[in-house]
Amino acid sequence: MMDKMNGKQDIRSLPFEALKDEIIKLGMPAFRAKQIYNWIHVKLVMDFEEMKNISRGDRERLKDIFYLDPMAVRDVQISSIDGTRKYLFLLSDGTMIESVWMEYHHGNSVCISSQAGCRMGCKFCASTIDGLARNLSVGEMLAQVYAITRDTGKRVSNVVVMGSGEPLDNYDQLLTFLHMISDEQGLCISQRNLTVSTCGLVPKILELAEEGLSITLAISLHAPDDALRQTMMPIARVYSIKQILEACRVYYGKTGRRLTFEYSLVKDVNDTRHHALKLAELLRGMNCHVNLIPVNPIKERKFQQSDRTNQQEFKKLLEKNGINATIRREMGRDIDGACGQLRRRHMDGQNGNTIKA
Repeated sequence: MMDKMNGKQDIRSLPFEALKDEIIKLGMPAFRAKQIYNWIHVKLVMDFEEMKNISRGDRERLKDIFYLDPMAVRDVQISSIDGTRKYLFLLSDGTMIESVWMEYHHGNSVCISSQAGCRMGCKFCASTIDGLARNLSVGEMLAQVYAITRDTGKRVSNVVVMGSGEPLDNYDQLLTFLHMISDEQGLCISQRNLTVSTCGLVPKILELAEEGLSITLAISLHAPDDALRQTMMPIARVYSIKQILEACRVYYGKTGRRLTFEYSLVKDVNDTRHHALKLAELLRGMNCHVNLIPVNPIKERKFQQSDRTNQQEFKKLLEKNGINATIRREMGRDIDGACGQLRRRHMDGQNGNTIKA
Protein backbone atom coordinates (compact mmCIF):
# COMPACT_ATOMS: atom_id res chain seq x y z
CA MET A 1 0.00 0.00 0.00
CA MET A 2 1.22 3.49 -0.84
CA ASP A 3 0.77 6.13 1.85
CA LYS A 4 -1.32 8.87 0.25
CA MET A 5 0.42 11.49 2.37
CA ASN A 6 3.98 10.87 1.25
CA GLY A 7 3.99 8.35 -1.59
CA LYS A 8 6.12 5.88 0.35
CA GLN A 9 5.59 2.12 0.37
CA ASP A 10 4.26 0.26 3.40
CA ILE A 11 7.25 -1.95 4.24
CA ARG A 12 5.27 -4.07 6.70
CA SER A 13 3.01 -5.22 3.85
CA LEU A 14 5.85 -6.78 1.86
CA PRO A 15 6.26 -10.59 2.03
CA PHE A 16 9.86 -11.66 2.50
CA GLU A 17 10.71 -12.30 -1.17
CA ALA A 18 9.19 -8.97 -2.22
CA LEU A 19 11.16 -7.20 0.51
CA LYS A 20 14.37 -8.89 -0.60
CA ASP A 21 13.82 -7.71 -4.18
CA GLU A 22 13.33 -4.13 -2.96
CA ILE A 23 16.42 -4.27 -0.75
CA ILE A 24 18.57 -5.53 -3.62
CA LYS A 25 17.21 -2.72 -5.84
CA LEU A 26 18.45 -0.26 -3.21
CA GLY A 27 21.95 -1.73 -3.56
CA MET A 28 21.97 -3.37 -0.14
CA PRO A 29 23.16 -6.98 0.34
CA ALA A 30 20.44 -9.64 0.21
CA PHE A 31 21.07 -10.73 3.81
CA ARG A 32 19.93 -7.28 4.95
CA ALA A 33 16.37 -8.22 3.95
CA LYS A 34 16.33 -11.07 6.47
CA GLN A 35 17.55 -8.73 9.21
CA ILE A 36 14.91 -6.12 8.38
CA TYR A 37 12.13 -8.71 8.08
CA ASN A 38 13.11 -10.10 11.48
CA TRP A 39 13.00 -6.66 13.07
CA ILE A 40 9.53 -5.99 11.67
CA HIS A 41 7.81 -9.37 11.95
CA VAL A 42 9.55 -11.07 14.91
CA LYS A 43 10.88 -8.27 17.10
CA LEU A 44 7.84 -6.20 16.08
CA VAL A 45 9.53 -2.79 15.87
CA MET A 46 7.37 0.23 15.10
CA ASP A 47 10.19 2.54 13.98
CA PHE A 48 13.23 2.16 11.74
CA GLU A 49 15.40 3.60 14.51
CA GLU A 50 14.80 0.45 16.57
CA MET A 51 16.70 -1.63 14.00
CA LYS A 52 20.01 -1.52 15.86
CA ASN A 53 22.08 -3.79 13.60
CA ILE A 54 21.18 -1.76 10.50
CA SER A 55 23.58 1.08 9.81
CA ARG A 56 22.30 4.64 10.17
CA GLY A 57 22.89 5.20 6.46
CA ASP A 58 20.80 2.19 5.51
CA ARG A 59 18.07 3.19 7.97
CA GLU A 60 17.90 6.60 6.32
CA ARG A 61 17.66 5.00 2.89
CA LEU A 62 14.81 2.82 4.11
CA LYS A 63 12.99 5.87 5.47
CA ASP A 64 13.34 7.60 2.10
CA ILE A 65 11.48 4.78 0.33
CA PHE A 66 9.30 3.10 2.95
CA TYR A 67 7.16 3.97 5.92
CA LEU A 68 6.48 1.92 9.04
CA ASP A 69 3.15 2.89 10.57
CA PRO A 70 3.68 3.21 14.35
CA MET A 71 0.05 2.18 15.04
CA ALA A 72 -0.53 4.88 17.63
CA VAL A 73 -2.91 3.80 20.41
CA ARG A 74 -5.58 6.48 20.53
CA ASP A 75 -7.56 4.76 23.27
CA VAL A 76 -7.71 1.48 25.15
CA GLN A 77 -10.48 0.16 27.34
CA ILE A 78 -9.68 -2.59 29.83
CA SER A 79 -12.46 -4.73 31.25
CA SER A 80 -12.49 -4.97 35.02
CA ILE A 81 -14.38 -8.27 34.65
CA ASP A 82 -12.04 -10.41 32.54
CA GLY A 83 -9.13 -8.26 31.38
CA THR A 84 -10.36 -7.98 27.79
CA ARG A 85 -8.75 -4.99 26.09
CA LYS A 86 -10.35 -2.98 23.32
CA TYR A 87 -7.90 -0.86 21.33
CA LEU A 88 -8.53 2.13 19.12
CA PHE A 89 -5.59 2.67 16.77
CA LEU A 90 -4.84 5.85 14.85
CA LEU A 91 -3.26 5.14 11.46
CA SER A 92 -0.81 7.36 9.61
CA ASP A 93 -3.52 8.95 7.45
CA GLY A 94 -5.80 9.74 10.41
CA THR A 95 -8.03 6.68 9.96
CA MET A 96 -9.14 4.94 13.18
CA ILE A 97 -9.63 1.19 13.58
CA GLU A 98 -10.46 -1.19 16.43
CA SER A 99 -8.93 -4.43 17.71
CA VAL A 100 -9.65 -6.62 20.73
CA TRP A 101 -7.39 -8.71 23.01
CA MET A 102 -9.03 -11.64 24.82
CA GLU A 103 -7.49 -14.14 27.24
CA TYR A 104 -8.85 -17.69 27.24
CA HIS A 105 -7.67 -20.84 28.99
CA HIS A 106 -6.61 -22.23 25.58
CA GLY A 107 -4.54 -19.16 24.67
CA ASN A 108 -4.61 -15.47 23.86
CA SER A 109 -6.76 -14.26 20.98
CA VAL A 110 -6.72 -11.02 19.02
CA CYS A 111 -9.69 -9.94 16.94
CA ILE A 112 -8.60 -7.56 14.18
CA SER A 113 -10.28 -5.32 11.64
CA SER A 114 -9.83 -5.79 7.90
CA GLN A 115 -11.43 -2.49 6.87
CA ALA A 116 -12.07 0.91 8.39
CA GLY A 117 -15.85 0.84 8.54
CA CYS A 118 -17.87 -1.56 6.42
CA ARG A 119 -20.28 -1.41 3.48
CA MET A 120 -22.24 -4.59 4.24
CA GLY A 121 -24.95 -2.80 6.24
CA CYS A 122 -25.73 -5.49 8.86
CA LYS A 123 -28.37 -4.04 11.16
CA PHE A 124 -26.84 -5.17 14.46
CA CYS A 125 -23.32 -3.84 13.78
CA ALA A 126 -22.00 -0.36 14.62
CA SER A 127 -19.11 -0.75 12.14
CA THR A 128 -21.34 -0.29 9.13
CA ILE A 129 -23.37 2.74 10.23
CA ASP A 130 -21.07 5.27 8.54
CA GLY A 131 -20.21 2.98 5.63
CA LEU A 132 -16.77 1.97 4.37
CA ALA A 133 -13.91 4.43 4.81
CA ARG A 134 -11.27 2.24 3.13
CA ASN A 135 -9.62 -1.16 3.03
CA LEU A 136 -6.70 -1.84 5.36
CA SER A 137 -3.31 -2.79 4.01
CA VAL A 138 -1.61 -6.07 4.88
CA GLY A 139 0.74 -4.11 7.11
CA GLU A 140 -2.11 -2.43 8.96
CA MET A 141 -3.71 -5.80 9.61
CA LEU A 142 -0.43 -7.29 10.85
CA ALA A 143 0.35 -4.23 12.94
CA GLN A 144 -2.80 -4.69 15.02
CA VAL A 145 -1.47 -8.06 16.19
CA TYR A 146 2.06 -6.70 16.63
CA ALA A 147 1.06 -3.60 18.60
CA ILE A 148 -1.12 -5.61 20.98
CA THR A 149 1.65 -8.19 21.45
CA ARG A 150 4.04 -5.39 22.38
CA ASP A 151 1.54 -3.77 24.72
CA THR A 152 0.57 -6.94 26.60
CA GLY A 153 3.97 -8.61 26.49
CA LYS A 154 2.21 -11.90 25.78
CA ARG A 155 2.20 -14.17 22.75
CA VAL A 156 -0.87 -14.24 20.54
CA SER A 157 -1.90 -17.80 19.74
CA ASN A 158 -5.17 -17.16 17.86
CA VAL A 159 -6.14 -14.45 15.39
CA VAL A 160 -9.72 -13.80 14.36
CA VAL A 161 -10.47 -11.52 11.41
CA MET A 162 -13.88 -10.59 12.75
CA GLY A 163 -13.58 -6.93 13.74
CA SER A 164 -14.73 -4.02 11.63
CA GLY A 165 -15.15 -4.77 7.95
CA GLU A 166 -15.93 -7.73 5.70
CA PRO A 167 -12.62 -9.62 5.22
CA LEU A 168 -13.58 -11.13 1.86
CA ASP A 169 -14.36 -7.63 0.59
CA ASN A 170 -10.62 -6.96 1.03
CA TYR A 171 -9.64 -10.32 -0.41
CA ASP A 172 -6.13 -9.82 -1.82
CA GLN A 173 -4.87 -8.04 1.29
CA LEU A 174 -6.49 -10.67 3.52
CA LEU A 175 -4.84 -13.52 1.64
CA THR A 176 -1.36 -12.00 1.96
CA PHE A 177 -2.02 -11.31 5.64
CA LEU A 178 -2.94 -14.96 6.27
CA HIS A 179 0.27 -16.14 4.62
CA MET A 180 2.46 -13.61 6.43
CA ILE A 181 1.01 -14.09 9.94
CA SER A 182 1.58 -17.85 9.58
CA ASP A 183 5.01 -17.49 7.92
CA GLU A 184 7.76 -19.32 9.79
CA GLN A 185 9.97 -16.26 9.36
CA GLY A 186 7.40 -14.16 11.21
CA LEU A 187 5.15 -14.91 14.21
CA CYS A 188 4.43 -18.35 12.74
CA ILE A 189 0.89 -18.60 14.08
CA SER A 190 -0.61 -21.87 12.87
CA GLN A 191 -3.19 -21.46 10.11
CA ARG A 192 -5.45 -23.73 12.15
CA ASN A 193 -5.51 -20.95 14.73
CA LEU A 194 -6.64 -18.34 12.21
CA THR A 195 -10.34 -17.63 11.70
CA VAL A 196 -11.91 -15.51 8.97
CA SER A 197 -15.52 -14.39 9.38
CA THR A 198 -17.69 -13.45 6.42
CA CYS A 199 -21.30 -12.43 5.95
CA GLY A 200 -21.41 -14.72 2.92
CA LEU A 201 -19.74 -13.42 -0.26
CA VAL A 202 -20.26 -16.63 -2.20
CA PRO A 203 -17.77 -16.10 -5.08
CA LYS A 204 -15.02 -15.26 -2.60
CA ILE A 205 -15.80 -18.29 -0.42
CA LEU A 206 -15.37 -20.46 -3.51
CA GLU A 207 -12.13 -18.64 -4.37
CA LEU A 208 -10.83 -19.07 -0.83
CA ALA A 209 -11.55 -22.81 -1.04
CA GLU A 210 -8.93 -23.07 -3.81
CA GLU A 211 -6.12 -21.33 -1.87
CA GLY A 212 -4.84 -24.41 -0.04
CA LEU A 213 -5.19 -22.82 3.40
CA SER A 214 -6.13 -24.62 6.64
CA ILE A 215 -7.86 -21.68 8.33
CA THR A 216 -11.31 -21.79 9.94
CA LEU A 217 -14.09 -20.14 7.95
CA ALA A 218 -16.91 -18.62 9.98
CA ILE A 219 -20.18 -17.65 8.32
CA SER A 220 -22.30 -14.89 9.85
CA LEU A 221 -25.70 -16.51 9.39
CA HIS A 222 -27.96 -15.02 12.10
CA ALA A 223 -31.21 -16.36 10.63
CA PRO A 224 -32.54 -19.75 9.48
CA ASP A 225 -34.37 -18.42 6.39
CA ASP A 226 -33.85 -15.82 3.70
CA ALA A 227 -36.86 -13.66 4.56
CA LEU A 228 -35.67 -13.01 8.11
CA ARG A 229 -32.01 -12.76 7.12
CA GLN A 230 -32.83 -10.06 4.57
CA THR A 231 -34.28 -7.86 7.33
CA MET A 232 -30.99 -8.14 9.25
CA MET A 233 -28.33 -8.34 6.54
CA PRO A 234 -28.61 -6.59 3.15
CA ILE A 235 -26.15 -9.08 1.60
CA ALA A 236 -28.91 -11.70 1.96
CA ARG A 237 -30.69 -10.04 -0.97
CA VAL A 238 -27.70 -10.91 -3.15
CA TYR A 239 -26.79 -14.41 -1.95
CA SER A 240 -29.37 -16.83 -0.57
CA ILE A 241 -28.73 -19.16 2.33
CA LYS A 242 -28.90 -22.06 -0.14
CA GLN A 243 -26.09 -20.52 -2.21
CA ILE A 244 -24.00 -19.89 0.89
CA LEU A 245 -24.41 -23.44 2.17
CA GLU A 246 -23.52 -24.86 -1.25
CA ALA A 247 -20.32 -22.76 -1.20
CA CYS A 248 -19.62 -23.99 2.34
CA ARG A 249 -19.92 -27.60 1.22
CA VAL A 250 -17.42 -26.90 -1.55
CA TYR A 251 -15.12 -25.23 0.98
CA TYR A 252 -15.30 -28.24 3.31
CA GLY A 253 -14.74 -30.62 0.40
CA LYS A 254 -11.60 -28.77 -0.68
CA THR A 255 -10.13 -28.08 2.78
CA GLY A 256 -11.56 -30.66 5.15
CA ARG A 257 -12.04 -27.84 7.67
CA ARG A 258 -15.19 -27.80 9.78
CA LEU A 259 -17.39 -24.75 9.19
CA THR A 260 -18.47 -22.37 11.94
CA PHE A 261 -21.82 -20.60 11.71
CA GLU A 262 -22.24 -17.47 13.81
CA TYR A 263 -25.73 -16.78 15.02
CA SER A 264 -26.42 -13.60 17.01
CA LEU A 265 -29.39 -14.19 19.30
CA VAL A 266 -31.74 -11.20 19.19
CA LYS A 267 -34.69 -11.09 21.56
CA ASP A 268 -38.04 -11.75 19.86
CA VAL A 269 -36.39 -11.67 16.42
CA ASN A 270 -34.52 -14.93 15.81
CA ASP A 271 -34.32 -16.67 19.20
CA THR A 272 -37.48 -18.79 19.45
CA ARG A 273 -37.94 -22.55 19.50
CA HIS A 274 -39.22 -22.32 15.91
CA HIS A 275 -35.98 -20.62 14.78
CA ALA A 276 -33.81 -23.19 16.55
CA LEU A 277 -35.58 -26.13 14.96
CA LYS A 278 -35.48 -24.47 11.54
CA LEU A 279 -31.74 -23.82 11.92
CA ALA A 280 -31.13 -27.44 12.94
CA GLU A 281 -32.97 -28.66 9.86
CA LEU A 282 -31.02 -26.27 7.65
CA LEU A 283 -27.61 -27.46 8.88
CA ARG A 284 -28.38 -31.16 9.31
CA GLY A 285 -25.66 -33.36 7.80
CA MET A 286 -23.01 -30.61 7.63
CA ASN A 287 -19.73 -30.88 9.50
CA CYS A 288 -20.20 -27.65 11.38
CA HIS A 289 -20.36 -25.86 14.68
CA VAL A 290 -22.83 -23.13 15.62
CA ASN A 291 -21.47 -20.25 17.68
CA LEU A 292 -24.43 -18.62 19.43
CA ILE A 293 -23.68 -14.98 20.20
CA PRO A 294 -25.80 -12.93 22.62
CA VAL A 295 -26.10 -9.77 20.53
CA ASN A 296 -24.28 -6.67 21.74
CA PRO A 297 -26.89 -3.86 21.89
CA ILE A 298 -25.90 -0.59 20.21
CA LYS A 299 -27.66 2.70 20.80
CA GLU A 300 -28.38 3.25 17.09
CA ARG A 301 -30.43 0.04 16.85
CA LYS A 302 -33.35 -1.45 18.81
CA PHE A 303 -32.02 -5.01 18.97
CA GLN A 304 -31.95 -6.48 22.47
CA GLN A 305 -30.10 -9.50 23.81
CA SER A 306 -32.00 -12.75 24.33
CA ASP A 307 -32.39 -13.71 27.96
CA ARG A 308 -30.25 -16.53 29.31
CA THR A 309 -33.12 -19.00 29.42
CA ASN A 310 -33.77 -18.56 25.70
CA GLN A 311 -30.07 -18.83 24.95
CA GLN A 312 -29.77 -22.16 26.77
CA GLU A 313 -32.99 -23.52 25.28
CA PHE A 314 -31.85 -22.60 21.75
CA LYS A 315 -28.54 -24.41 22.32
CA LYS A 316 -30.23 -27.51 23.75
CA LEU A 317 -32.60 -27.76 20.78
CA LEU A 318 -29.70 -27.61 18.32
CA GLU A 319 -27.76 -30.26 20.22
CA LYS A 320 -30.82 -32.48 20.54
CA ASN A 321 -31.04 -32.39 16.74
CA GLY A 322 -27.40 -33.30 16.19
CA ILE A 323 -25.91 -29.81 15.73
CA ASN A 324 -22.83 -28.98 17.80
CA ALA A 325 -23.34 -25.58 19.44
CA THR A 326 -21.82 -23.31 22.07
CA ILE A 327 -22.84 -19.98 23.53
CA ARG A 328 -19.97 -17.57 23.11
CA ARG A 329 -18.62 -16.33 26.38
CA GLU A 330 -19.26 -12.62 26.68
CA MET A 331 -15.93 -10.85 26.93
CA GLY A 332 -15.53 -7.28 28.12
CA ARG A 333 -19.19 -6.67 28.91
CA ASP A 334 -18.31 -3.49 30.81
CA ILE A 335 -16.57 -1.84 27.84
CA ASP A 336 -17.72 -0.96 24.29
CA GLY A 337 -18.37 -4.53 23.21
CA ALA A 338 -19.87 -4.40 19.74
CA CYS A 339 -17.71 -4.01 16.65
CA GLY A 340 -17.28 -0.34 15.79
CA GLN A 341 -18.69 1.15 19.00
CA LEU A 342 -15.44 2.61 20.32
CA ARG A 343 -14.40 3.96 16.91
CA ARG A 344 -17.81 5.48 16.33
CA ARG A 345 -17.87 7.17 19.73
CA HIS A 346 -14.53 8.81 19.00
CA MET A 347 -15.65 9.86 15.53
CA ASP A 348 -18.70 11.47 17.14
CA GLY A 349 -16.40 13.35 19.51
CA GLN A 350 -17.88 11.74 22.62
CA ASN A 351 -15.89 11.08 25.75
CA GLY A 352 -16.20 8.17 28.13
CA ASN A 353 -14.38 6.44 30.95
CA THR A 354 -11.42 5.16 29.01
CA ILE A 355 -7.74 4.75 29.73
CA LYS A 356 -5.56 6.91 27.54
CA ALA A 357 -2.33 5.43 26.25
